[in-house]
Amino acid sequence: MTQIDCIALENEILELELRLKNARSRLQKTHENVAHEESPDSGSTDIKYQLSPFVHSLLLISDSALPLGSFAYSSGLESFLAHQKATPQSIPPIPPIVSFRKFLNLSISSVSRTSLPYLLAAYRSPAELEILDNDLDASTPCTVARRASVAQGRALLGVWEKSYRPSYLLKGNHNNTNKATNRLSAEAQSAVAAIEEFSEALKTSGFDNISLGPNGHFAPLWGAVCAAMGIEMGLTAYTFMLNHAKAVLSAAVRASVMGPYQAQTILASDEIRDLINERIRHDFDTKPEDAGQIAPVLDLWLGRHELLYSRIFNS
Repeated sequence: MTQIDCIALENEILELELRLKNARSRLQKTHENVAHEESPDSGSTDIKYQLSPFVHSLLLISDSALPLGSFAYSSGLESFLAHQKATPQSIPPIPPIVSFRKFLNLSISSVSRTSLPYLLAAYRSPAELEILDNDLDASTPCTVARRASVAQGRALLGVWEKSYRPSYLLKGNHNNTNKATNRLSAEAQSAVAAIEEFSEALKTSGFDNISLGPNGHFAPLWGAVCAAMGIEMGLTAYTFMLNHAKAVLSAAVRASVMGPYQAQTILASDEIRDLINERIRHDFDTKPEDAGQIAPVLDLWLGRHELLYSRIFNS
């Protein structure tokens, strides 16, 4: 069975589990009404459609209002636009939207190859979060890209500590009878413990300028936080990649490359969805030691961003 078939089966199983849980809830409510001989109208408004807890967590982590500061970064788009050479008059100029689509596809592919392996490794083994963070830092030669990753990673860690941590610590203490739920709870507790240890190490390293402590890169922390919130691994990867596409399209709108409706059209297109799915399938089993930049020109655009005469983004 190929990896594509496995992902399709996992998505089908999730859908069936949601439908089964809803059917059981409605059946239990029906039995209670019969046992207590309630009237048809009584209690009818109490029947609610209940989704799995991870859906709530998924909506939280994918919210565009999440204070990660991603709006301040263009992922190299601003530098890319500034470094486009003027074509001779004899050659028809390339429309900005065409060159932007090429940049977006290249950026998504680059993030998939450089960051996604570390994200998935942190999800699978949260205890290795600090090691993965240091490895990603060592494999990121571009200073601007490193600064953006660390800033967003530390912002995500701040959101976890100030907003999400109390709720998910309480959830981890529940005694569940379902075997699958127990397994998920154990994985979540392991991720919570890893995040707590990483956070303490990050705070401690701040007092010593010469110590080689953790950095707080975005991708590994995203994987660990999503594992702690009980979000399925495939959805964790897809949400991360989709949020990156959202950030680049948002930067394009603010850079006057396109309007907001056109940006939403691109985001909702089958092309972007298929590209994200294809990149996740391609790098789903890629080990962190095999990760690397497949588009070096992106590092050049990012690195020259600070040399621009004027700029509206941090990178």
